[in-house]
Amino acid sequence: MSIARKLLHTRYRVNDLEKTVQFYKQVLGLEETRRHKSPRGSELVFLKAPESEELIEICHFPDSGPVQVQPDLTHLAFEVDSLEAFGRHIERLGLKFSDEPTLKPDGSGFAFLDAPEGYEIELMQRGRSGEGY
Repeated sequence: MSIARKLLHTRYRVNDLEKTVQFYKQVLGLEETRRHKSPRGSELVFLKAPESEELIEICHFPDSGPVQVQPDLTHLAFEVDSLEAFGRHIERLGLKFSDEPTLKPDGSGFAFLDAPEGYEIELMQRGRSGEGY
């Protein structure tokens, strides 16, 4: 069948590869699964969240010029057990939410955090029933 069967990875190009990789590992707890240089010279690092199959590809390719992320262009969303606990975690790292948690009556909610280079990260908490965000 000639259809796309599965999303494998999403690429974000950055100016500072190591700063971005460290953010995803230290702040979000992602695991680096592999690192290599592409045939055209891009430096690539692949990261994975513990319960996800899809990878995030962080790319450094200076020949394309500097990265300038427009506000509200794109974001990655991650599930967390508790927005409150995650807020304490990032506070210990000297960070804060860019948009404070918004909670619904069922306990579900979301908040935003700025990653290096201006990319946004959405953190989502399921409701008490275990459904929805």
